[in-house]
Amino acid sequence: MKAKAKLVASLKIWAVIYPSITLFLFLFGQHLSALPLYQRTFILTIALVPWMMFIGVPLLDFLIKQLSGKAA
Repeated sequence: MKAKAKLVASLKIWAVIYPSITLFLFLFGQHLSALPLYQRTFILTIALVPWMMFIGVPLLDFLIKQLSGKAA
């Protein structure tokens, strides 16, 4: 993978993960605060990794294609 493609992929992942983590912590952070850090991290990743891989990033790719007018 070329450097530009890696940069674009990194920016897409960040564009999905940052608001996802923020929303997750806003909604569930207070409830999770009683748990040890390793359990909070496990719950966060078990929820957000599938969201990112199967919904978040594909949705962002779809939106980018729609806005740019390119057909895939």
